[in-house]
Amino acid sequence: MLMNKNSTPSGGEARLHYGPGGFRVLRAGQYVVCAMSGVPIALEELRYWSVEYQEPYATPLLATERLKP
Repeated sequence: MLMNKNSTPSGGEARLHYGPGGFRVLRAGQYVVCAMSGVPIALEELRYWSVEYQEPYATPLLATERLKP
């Protein structure tokens, strides 16, 4: 995870930019919302996302389902 030097811990939903090796915090927060299931994902737990679609996923199964051709 790449932190912006202006990011400070705060509650609520974060806004991220997803890259191939990590993500950058655009707006500080504690979680993001899974694009497939709608469940909140704590930033410490975030492991799956799409660089192309710029969206996070709660599980590898959801990511695979979203990204299959």
